[in-house]
Amino acid sequence: MMKRRQFLALSAAAAGTSALISGPVRAQTPATRASASSPGGVLTVQAFTDNDGRPMYATSRQGRPVVEDSRLGFLLTDAVALERGMAMTASQPMTFDDTWEQPWGERRFIRNHYTEWRVAFAETGVLGRRVDVVFRLYDDGLGFRYEFPEQAGLKTVRIGSELTEFNLTENGTAWWIPAWEWNREEYLYNRSSIDAVGSAQTPMTVKGTSGLHVSIHEAACVDYAGMNLRRSEGTKFRAALTPGLTNAAVVREAPFNTPWRTLQVSDTAAGLVESSLILNLNEPNKLGDVSWFKPMKYLGVWWEMHLELKSWNAGLKHGATTVNAIKHIDFAAEHGFGGVLVEGWNVGWDGNWFGNGSDFSFTQTYPDFDIEAVTAHGRAKGVELIGHHETGGNAFHYEQQMEAGFALYERLGMHSVKTGYVADAGGARVAGPDGTPVMAWNESQAMSQHHLRVAEAAARHKVAVNAHEPFKDTGLRRTYPNMISREGARGMEFSAWGQPGNPPEHEANLVFTRLLAGPMDYTPGIFGMETRSPGGVQTTWAKQLALYVVIYSPIQMAADLLIHYEANPGPFQFIKDVPVDWAETRVLNGEVGDYVTIARKDRASDVWALGSVTDEHPRVLTAPLDFLDDGRRYRAEIYRDGPDADYKTKRESIVIEQREVTSADVLTLALAPGGGQAIRFVPLGRARRA
Repeated sequence: MMKRRQFLALSAAAAGTSALISGPVRAQTPATRASASSPGGVLTVQAFTDNDGRPMYATSRQGRPVVEDSRLGFLLTDAVALERGMAMTASQPMTFDDTWEQPWGERRFIRNHYTEWRVAFAETGVLGRRVDVVFRLYDDGLGFRYEFPEQAGLKTVRIGSELTEFNLTENGTAWWIPAWEWNREEYLYNRSSIDAVGSAQTPMTVKGTSGLHVSIHEAACVDYAGMNLRRSEGTKFRAALTPGLTNAAVVREAPFNTPWRTLQVSDTAAGLVESSLILNLNEPNKLGDVSWFKPMKYLGVWWEMHLELKSWNAGLKHGATTVNAIKHIDFAAEHGFGGVLVEGWNVGWDGNWFGNGSDFSFTQTYPDFDIEAVTAHGRAKGVELIGHHETGGNAFHYEQQMEAGFALYERLGMHSVKTGYVADAGGARVAGPDGTPVMAWNESQAMSQHHLRVAEAAARHKVAVNAHEPFKDTGLRRTYPNMISREGARGMEFSAWGQPGNPPEHEANLVFTRLLAGPMDYTPGIFGMETRSPGGVQTTWAKQLALYVVIYSPIQMAADLLIHYEANPGPFQFIKDVPVDWAETRVLNGEVGDYVTIARKDRASDVWALGSVTDEHPRVLTAPLDFLDDGRRYRAEIYRDGPDADYKTKRESIVIEQREVTSADVLTLALAPGGGQAIRFVPLGRARRA
């Protein structure tokens, strides 16, 4: 339910949310330079035009410049660019304040408190075209988007590129993955000086020489090309749109809005993680009641294929058999897991499916997999089968069958599906202008449209989508809460066969980069550390457990082979016990790529969980427990690295112990190289008085 705060409640449809407005609403007035600030006065943005009438903006934080003079505008493919000879008209800033509830998430209630400011740029010449820039300023960041009003001189807008710039004031350190490379988002993070970045995907996170942290990303990307960043000179970056099906990256009919271009800004790395900017800039829930999706932990017929013990395709090693699926369902039921993912159940895995996908059926099973019997067995045991739709990147083929595929899942009581788009970047297939399949980039406008069609079709059949090889996350889970999770980075499977696998710093990079965009299906929980990858899994067991808290997803996999869980009931207990849906989240400490400690409170109880991870360096961190209820005792169930633990030599060394704690305590967390610590805090009663 919505909690109202402050001011007089007014209708604010233009903001896309129920909101509260502060201050008088005034007509727009001409200006050459104007400014607006966030509600707490922390961030200020200036909008202006230069001597040639070019639209510009700049941002400061507490009086210190963050983004210096940066251009706004567009190059069009069939008309004169929208870039100069423009006059500016600024409206009176308005303050909005409300609180909304997530149906599931890393916190239950999110405050949406911002200043909205509209600046109109109109050509002074004969064409007289207009584009508005709407800023939303929060104390922890800002978003701005272009809004094209209905106008006679610009009906169909064909955008070749944006002129949007982010001219960062400071040099410093950047954490980034390359854009335009074949393996989509699945790269290890580079750590370089800001002025050494080439072309980067977003989110890109930087730490200036002053210590200020900034993450550049986008929010609410709907029917638009994904944005990358291209460094033009020094520390200046320009938006680089993913190519479209023609020479235009985006084709839209006015009126329409672009996605929000976002800047999260914080003194600390932890502040970036605690920001809700990306979610707040998205529209409210359009699906209504989505209680048919239940956040859960799940097992899968999956890791055994990555280890080449089983296969996706038919034959003697086929993993998706009725017998194997039922074995996993029985294990899931015995240990309290809500679902079982089975990959390779449907016809199409034989032959060349990578980047092709034209042979996949999303309703026809292999002869050795009885989906009716498997789902019936699961229902009897209280375990859902999680669907799988690998497309080989062939969105064109998938769209012809997905409605039937989701209808099958609905009939069988399957409420989640993992989709996949395994193809090289630029190797997706979509419908071209004449209706025949053409190649497209995986973050093109056409694929943005596709992923939204998938979410809408799935919702019609009460199915939630966990997309792999996806279009990047831009917070659309607020609007479409059946978009539950996605991959969009190097997941745990790289530790099964990667050359190299994921290094110890990888997860501490993800928290402050990729995960700022939204949940990730990272698939932790590996105890069998020797794999096909050189060096195997480069974490300790305790770190594998901590990842369930550190890397957020409402659907968390226990990814390892069942035999490894059967053989290690001690550490497996934490995986069984740890919640997946949270009422609160606190980031206790952290530095990008080095370490992080996160505490989260279970939405369904008063239990808290803590996860702490480090890179290749051992660390001793402190964790004040002031997030616990005052005057209450808790049993801390601790899973920590053993004294000899090391990701190279003693990954399995773990100590499991318990102690009583209160909110007044401060824990010392000793993390081994590549290690971590996981703790569950269970309420016992009121604290004893001294």
